[in-house]
Amino acid sequence: MQVRVPADFERAKRENKLGIIFSFESADMLADKLDHFETFRNLGVRVMQFSYNKKSPFGAGVMAPDGGGLTPLGRQAADKMNKLGIAIDVSHANAATTADAIAVSTKPVIMTHAGCTAIHAHPRNKTDEQLKALADKGGVVGIYELPYLAASPKQPTVDDYIAHVEHALKVAGEDHVGIGSDASLEPFDTSPKGMAEFNKSEEMRQKSGLAAPEEDRPPYVIGLNIPRRIEVIADQLLKRGYSARVTEKVIGGNFVKVFREIWT
Repeated sequence: MQVRVPADFERAKRENKLGIIFSFESADMLADKLDHFETFRNLGVRVMQFSYNKKSPFGAGVMAPDGGGLTPLGRQAADKMNKLGIAIDVSHANAATTADAIAVSTKPVIMTHAGCTAIHAHPRNKTDEQLKALADKGGVVGIYELPYLAASPKQPTVDDYIAHVEHALKVAGEDHVGIGSDASLEPFDTSPKGMAEFNKSEEMRQKSGLAAPEEDRPPYVIGLNIPRRIEVIADQLLKRGYSARVTEKVIGGNFVKVFREIWT
């Protein structure tokens, strides 16, 4: 079922359904037509980013570190999103766009899928300063299950993943950390056929200039490449001494809370 309002989280649980939140990884296809934000919001899109890895009419991504921050149009878009109840996501935003979005937004800003620069320095990972700014605004960062958790050529493990979660908890606090995933529901296919498909897709991303550095390993974490990965993450946190209360916040509670604030 589609999740459009906070009550849909409880409904999905009650009816034993999979709740899906529609999002735009970049809103640059909306061009300069701000009324399109409302159009797609009414179709159920509840999360949007200003840009992917490159520059857009609204802001700039991590592969454009000198691309500046929010454009005047981006600032108008942020205001529009706040009023419409669309979550501003800065997962792929460069430093300037991230700072601008957090500063101008009247509602919490989120990072649905990112990592921590302090654990592994990579353009897609966020600095302690960014994590603190996000938390101060009431936002949540979701830790992703991508290769950027560790230095190439290592395929990251569940220990690498938990290291990012623990660092984010230390810096941002227990109310501002969640699961970012950025992986499909089904496990990544590590068979020769699956790897061939990945290599073909990656070649296209490299040619288009969309690929990030160290995008030379498949998108999965050893130990989490299973459908029930959330349970593994919960068990890992509990084993490390985190309470059930904190663990529940990380595995979903914090995002439910922030969406409730943003969408209403």
